[in-house]
Amino acid sequence: MTEADPERFIHALALGLDPGWRRLSERDRSEGAMAFCQAVERAPRVTTFTYSMIGLRPGTDLLLWRLAGALDDLEEAAAAALRAGLGCHLTVTESLLGIIQPSQYVKKPTVQEQSLFTGERSRYLIVYPFTKSTEWYLLSQAARQGIMNEHMRVGHEYAQVRQLLAYSFGIDDQDFVVAYETDDLIAFSNLVRDLRGTESRRSTVRDTPILTCVHRPLQEILELLGGAGDPGSPGQRP
Repeated sequence: MTEADPERFIHALALGLDPGWRRLSERDRSEGAMAFCQAVERAPRVTTFTYSMIGLRPGTDLLLWRLAGALDDLEEAAAAALRAGLGCHLTVTESLLGIIQPSQYVKKPTVQEQSLFTGERSRYLIVYPFTKSTEWYLLSQAARQGIMNEHMRVGHEYAQVRQLLAYSFGIDDQDFVVAYETDDLIAFSNLVRDLRGTESRRSTVRDTPILTCVHRPLQEILELLGGAGDPGSPGQRP
């Protein structure tokens, strides 16, 4: 995203599959998977990346990571997916909304702090809601900037981890949606541990649930779930 781009809405939509899906006939599963795959990949005006969470979090199997210019487009895309084939067997387990805006603490974003919808996808995506305390917002701008400078200094020590911070004020329960991309989960875990020891941690009210996902083409996820995607669709590649 560049400064010239309009604000963008992001949506992390986590979905859980009814176990009864796997007991359907092979034909029903194949047709249902194909219908769902087409609905997701053909959503107009929406960019979608797909992630597997199979067995990684109770009740959740799939995450749709989406970007659109309007909230209505995200709503319509979700509705289309949930009424198509396999989508009728899915339940929304988490839904996080945010708006991509320039940070008030970063004058010139680095590669680590660019939108996670540009460039090549990393293998892993970690997404969670984040809320700060009232005391944080009552601090002066200078005080908050100083605390964030320490926070960002630690983050820059882990160049293999990219971050997106989307603003959720007024449109969802949390203050922000925080997302990280990396091919190295060990480095990411070390980053989080190091950030626990910074001053900014004192202001954290909520930073769970943490959704850890594996980037896979949608057809591959559907095969893991017991179905098969549309053979004629190229899908997405890691």
